[in-house]
Amino acid sequence: MSVRATVLYDAPGPRAVRRNRIYTALALVVLALAAWWVLARLADNGQLTAEKWQPFLDSRTWRTYILPGLWGTLKAALLSILFALVFGVVFGLGRLAEFRVVRWACGVIIEFFRAIPVLMLMIFLYQFFAVFKVVPPRGLAFWAVVVALTLYNGAVIAEILRAGIRSLPRGQTEAAQALGLTHSQTLWRILLPQSVAAMLPALIAQIVIALKDSALGYQIGYVEVVRSGTQVASANKNYIPSLIVVALIMILINYALTRLAVRVEAQLRAGRARRNPFAKVPVAAHQGLDTKDNATVDWHTPGYVKIDNPDE
Repeated sequence: MSVRATVLYDAPGPRAVRRNRIYTALALVVLALAAWWVLARLADNGQLTAEKWQPFLDSRTWRTYILPGLWGTLKAALLSILFALVFGVVFGLGRLAEFRVVRWACGVIIEFFRAIPVLMLMIFLYQFFAVFKVVPPRGLAFWAVVVALTLYNGAVIAEILRAGIRSLPRGQTEAAQALGLTHSQTLWRILLPQSVAAMLPALIAQIVIALKDSALGYQIGYVEVVRSGTQVASANKNYIPSLIVVALIMILINYALTRLAVRVEAQLRAGRARRNPFAKVPVAAHQGLDTKDNATVDWHTPGYVKIDNPDE
């Protein structure tokens, strides 16, 4: 058995391993009993009969309800995250501006939209667009959802961006000033590219949040996948199966995005991977210790020599 140790964690001994296995077995038994109880209750209420699930084997159900709703969810989430990136970059850099008035104004706007619940913002924007006829009536719900998600996620991205830039070594700024670069040139040419590379996992995680929050548009009549699922349930009287199918769809999408975030984070630990965070980087077989070889090595560096034994 390989012994894995890090600075903050000691590998458990035989007794600790035995206790962990016992706790894991007990937890699995409890989860299995809970799942059995839930399935038994659903079966007693006739929710597991083939008749309840039959509509999802009909392509018309997917073409009429599920796929249009899924397209509505993806469309609102992707469009809002694109706008939120612009919003976040502008106001995130604004919080780092040289002028105190600009920093103060951007800070107030960011904190304001971070504090307001997204659902309240959607309802307000829906009424605002309707009263002042800002958008066509058919687009009221869509644009209320997009703008609300843009403002909230943009405020969060602005804070992520500011924190990412602040986390960089101060020597980066001092070196840029020594070369005669202005404050704006330092931000755009030196600090922003480095912070964006480090923030990619957090930005992808924010896409997951925007995707889930788009379901709040159900309250203002926006047709997204959750609303489509309830429409299927109303038509076929199968609420539990419909919600389970919708939940599985959202879980699969969010799991794919989460895996993408994990992959990007792993790529960013390799030096050259910063140029292309989606490039495939080889991973060495684990040596039992968290060494440079399996953590931060740049596999593409000329003259790199593989170390099979970390003790050498």
